[in-house]
Amino acid sequence: MTVRVHELQKNYADPRGLTRTIIAIPTFTINADERIALSGPSGIGKSTLLHLLAGTLLPDAGSVTHDWEGQRVDFSALSEAGRDRYRGRFIGCVFQGHHLLPSLSARDNVLLGLSVTGRRVDHAWAEHLLQELGLRDHTRHLPQQLSAGQRLRVACARALAARPALLLIDEPTAALDRAMAAQVIDVILALAHDIRAGVLVITHDPEMAARIGTTLSFTAINRASPC
Repeated sequence: MTVRVHELQKNYADPRGLTRTIIAIPTFTINADERIALSGPSGIGKSTLLHLLAGTLLPDAGSVTHDWEGQRVDFSALSEAGRDRYRGRFIGCVFQGHHLLPSLSARDNVLLGLSVTGRRVDHAWAEHLLQELGLRDHTRHLPQQLSAGQRLRVACARALAARPALLLIDEPTAALDRAMAAQVIDVILALAHDIRAGVLVITHDPEMAARIGTTLSFTAINRASPC
């Protein structure tokens, strides 16, 4: 799997109605089993880039292509339903807010990440993910019965449930103390390595970035003017 960005651009209208470019990335690549920590101050477009890579946002110019199993997929050329299907099968996402369904237990939230892909629901793999992420005693808990850090770990397990080719995580350790943050990120990276997923993590924490692997400054790859 290789994800390639080419002349990617995303614009927004400012309060005066003027167009402002927040993303202008000439080239960027993520390969299978590669770990990248993306650093930079808040509000400059890092989360927007993750949404563009996941296909939940479309660029105003340029392309995001995924080379996977001999096929090249250009997200901008797919319908919304097509992007949803592809994302469900090949991309694991942990965005801020986690977006767990409040009526489902931790276990069922993870299983939901499998059921929407059309693949066989692998209960053993889901249980393994929850156990590895320290949630063995919380599998039947609803999201409101979990701490913020536990909800984050459920979201990470759900993102890994379909054995994605690409894992995108936005600030995975913000709700955790330093010791737990180090443990969780190490487990996530080990699980991603087992399935040979490329990993892109947004983090403000230099120590976490060092644990992840290659650290890239967002301002170094993005030509858009800072906010």
